[in-house]
Amino acid sequence: MNPEQQRSLLAIALFAAFADGAKDEREREHIRAMAESLAGDAGAPDLTRLYQDVLLKRLSLQQAVAGLSEPEHRLLAYEMAVGVCDADGATNAAERRFLDELRSALGLETGAAQGVEREVEDIVSLASHAAPESAPAAAPGPVVAAVPHVPEAELDRSILNYAILTGALELLPQSWASLAIIPLQIKMVYEIGKAHGVTLDQGHIREFLATAGVGLTSQYLEQFGRKLLGGLLGRAGGKTLGKVGGVATGMAFSFATTYALGQVAKRYYGGGRQMSTALLRQTFQDLLGPAKSLQANYLPQIESTAQGLTAAKVMAMVQGARP
Repeated sequence: MNPEQQRSLLAIALFAAFADGAKDEREREHIRAMAESLAGDAGAPDLTRLYQDVLLKRLSLQQAVAGLSEPEHRLLAYEMAVGVCDADGATNAAERRFLDELRSALGLETGAAQGVEREVEDIVSLASHAAPESAPAAAPGPVVAAVPHVPEAELDRSILNYAILTGALELLPQSWASLAIIPLQIKMVYEIGKAHGVTLDQGHIREFLATAGVGLTSQYLEQFGRKLLGGLLGRAGGKTLGKVGGVATGMAFSFATTYALGQVAKRYYGGGRQMSTALLRQTFQDLLGPAKSLQANYLPQIESTAQGLTAAKVMAMVQGARP
């Protein structure tokens, strides 16, 4: 895949990210930071400028689509756009209109597009198995620290296992792999809260992730972008393993994000949910650096885990017991 094709795919990803018109400043900042982060990769398109071109409408969707002539690249573009629109849990009416416009611009048959949507939705819907849509309201009164229902060492081991698993997903060429990371992170936070006697719903968990500094849409964009720029998404629409290039960076990113998120959640719920927004975010940032260093120690386990992963196994992990 040449730089022009990469640029077109990433532009379509950004169009999808802004399709709903409802992204708040926090999510826009996450996406801008994502573009700057990816722009540092060798051989990457000028993603900071691309971000501005899309946001300021200096580039049209038709112009982005024109850079993709191969049928497999066009199908991959649609699959990626559906994943971006679904990353925050649902596709709203504005995103649905965008996807219909994109499908038409790409010249995809309805059956092929619907097949892509079903595949993506199967993975994204796993989040509903990680935490219920709604949960009983918290009891009124002051929030106090709860006694964990499981030993702290067991929580640490579970967090590490989740980090290893999400790092392993970055090594897979299949496009569904990055989509599975967010539901797994939601499941991890749900289990940490439950261990401290707090039953969480999806809305609370998503807000917790955003407060910590983990934007769902921007995180998926970065995961996809690193795979694309690293060459892991090959000529067959993500189904062929290519050169790995910058994928190691993506693996470290997902491992560190998941590990730091788990440790912050453990402190937050173990401490009675008394951390301020600023402290929560600062704690997450302080943990990211050490978590990236820690990833190198577990590289053999990450690679070994990746070799045994299939879509069915990932689904079972999300739906069932802790990994």
